[in-house]
Amino acid sequence: MKPKRIMDGDGHVIERDREIFEYLEAPYQNDVVLGYPFFPTLDGFQRGAFLARMGIYSNYDITPQTWLDVLDKTGMESTVLYPTSGLSFMMIQDRDWAVALARAYNNWLSDRFYGTSKRLRGMAILPMQDVGEAVKELRRAVTELGMVGVVLPSNDADTGIRRGLGHPDFWPVYEEAERLNVPISVHGGASMNLGLNSFKRIAMTVTLEHPVSQMIQLTSFMLEGTFDRFKKLRVGFLEAGTGWVPYMIDRLDRSFTVMSRDGNSEFSSALKTLPSEQFASGRIYFSCEGGEPSLRNLVDRIGHKTILFASDFPHETNVEHAMHEVEELLERDDLSEEAKQGIFCDNIEAFYAR
Repeated sequence: MKPKRIMDGDGHVIERDREIFEYLEAPYQNDVVLGYPFFPTLDGFQRGAFLARMGIYSNYDITPQTWLDVLDKTGMESTVLYPTSGLSFMMIQDRDWAVALARAYNNWLSDRFYGTSKRLRGMAILPMQDVGEAVKELRRAVTELGMVGVVLPSNDADTGIRRGLGHPDFWPVYEEAERLNVPISVHGGASMNLGLNSFKRIAMTVTLEHPVSQMIQLTSFMLEGTFDRFKKLRVGFLEAGTGWVPYMIDRLDRSFTVMSRDGNSEFSSALKTLPSEQFASGRIYFSCEGGEPSLRNLVDRIGHKTILFASDFPHETNVEHAMHEVEELLERDDLSEEAKQGIFCDNIEAFYAR
């Protein structure tokens, strides 16, 4: 039985610097800034060259109309849009540029996509390089631009914010997100300085860059006590599949148990709750891939209510592959119809809540 509604919990835009330039504020309105890329590169690979060799696309101009056509063809009702080049945003070292670029990107995304159709919702980027400005931009993006949440790229390559995302320095951002009732999404992106720099083939990098960085940030959130401090905050860990999650539940539970004795602990005193209980709380979400066998393992551990369908279009996937992912998930016989309804719709509504 097909779910009543199918939504996409994670799609992407393709940023064009010249378009975003139109939304920059002074002193960046002089087109000298177009002489250099707005976002750092994800790594040493030219991602467009890989796509050209794969022959997936003849054109990579992903417009709002492109997205609407994809939604119609795949039978999806809506999508939530994440960055592409902007997944390197945490690597920016220039605080002032990070603040200006976040505002310009968010204005561009809201105007160009959400302004075209309410089926195209957006996730804001925040200048975590300046926490005070990040809080202000979060408030503006949600209350004025209609963003449904915030995306925090999972790797700063030790060049930008230089702290794990669970660090208490960032708690004012999470306090504001909790107050506004919007989620935080930790999304894989840059591969630099994860121990992958020796790879010369992109498949090796792509295999590891998302799960490794997600493990790092999940550990930071958990062992800094962020989930205990903000008991209503929803956090998603997207685009690494689900197979790594049961392993991390066990590892984090072990650290919580072994690294605490006689009133002393080797993790933050803010952490009070066994990590596996945190996973079962319904506030930590993960995106899945349609055919991954390990999905059933996670459902057995924590249930299906915090798992989201994500098309990932247009990253390494064209509309035909996106349709295949939908069909793969629909045809699984190891998931109940209730679980499929949740993954395709109910859980996405619960996570984004707007």
